[in-house]
Amino acid sequence: MDSIFSTEEYRLWLEQVKQKVHASQIKAALSVNKQLIGLYWELGEMIAKKQEKSEWGKAVLDALALDLKSEFPHVSGFSRSNLAYMGQFYRFYNSADEFVQQAVGQIPWGHNILIFSRSENLEAACFYLQATMEHNWSRNTLALQMETRLHERQGKAISNFAQTLPAPQADLAQQTLKDPYLFDFLAMTPAMHERDLEKQLTDHITRFLLELGAGFAFIGHQYPLKIGEKTYYLDLLFYHIRLRSFVAIELKMEEFAPEYAGKMNFYLSGIDELLRAENDQPSIGIILCKTKDRIEVEYALRDINKPIGVSQWILTQHLPVDIQSSFPTIEQLEQELSDL
Repeated sequence: MDSIFSTEEYRLWLEQVKQKVHASQIKAALSVNKQLIGLYWELGEMIAKKQEKSEWGKAVLDALALDLKSEFPHVSGFSRSNLAYMGQFYRFYNSADEFVQQAVGQIPWGHNILIFSRSENLEAACFYLQATMEHNWSRNTLALQMETRLHERQGKAISNFAQTLPAPQADLAQQTLKDPYLFDFLAMTPAMHERDLEKQLTDHITRFLLELGAGFAFIGHQYPLKIGEKTYYLDLLFYHIRLRSFVAIELKMEEFAPEYAGKMNFYLSGIDELLRAENDQPSIGIILCKTKDRIEVEYALRDINKPIGVSQWILTQHLPVDIQSSFPTIEQLEQELSDL
């Protein structure tokens, strides 16, 4: 070990760190997430500031890890990599407001590491903090949502919600939709038709519901609507708990065509007449197409009186190389988080 960490300055600073750990009643703190995150924040601040003001650099992490493990042999979390994360944690959120700094204490440390180490800025990190707290995501689910860049897709669908729904409902409905939707869990062949796509989505309903987002309850596929003397069949029908409305989804294997909006408007009229209860909000339609022209969609929805959103679906997410490399493999994640 470098002789600099045998100096009086380091010894005195090490005693301050040890006192901080002792003062937090470490055994209790490690069993209570908020206290643990608070301790990691304080240690991260001490590490970051000491590295800035001294010439110790990253080498201090090796010395500190050894000394803390010696002092607290039965306490995990003092590996070199975790101490480095603590410093990164403090640096990343140091300029954030108090609300964000409090929010990080509401989710586990492993979730926090994913967010602050994989987010390109505070805005993206805040999105995933809020979403994790709201939806109680597991670490694997959070990693998946970050890898598919949910923050760039949420609320991006083209819709007429602002014209067809009251303000609070319109805002919530808009945030419920994504563009594009990622169906990378499907196995597609050149000869597939819409019914094949629908069947695969229902066969993988758990993964499909995860991609749709929180609040969707699956009712059925090829759901029959008897209107007049004919029976029409909805590709997929859901009920959204928070929106308190039925959500019809139509799947298209080709580019959006204006007539799709008219057909969905017709379906929604049937749902509102046949299925909607007194306390339900207006039913919503989502048209998922392989491709779309934004201007064409906006024109098609302009005079439609039912709430409809149009999004694209894609099979794979081709991330830029520089972004791909910033995400860990499953093996790397498991190794990283096993050190905590």
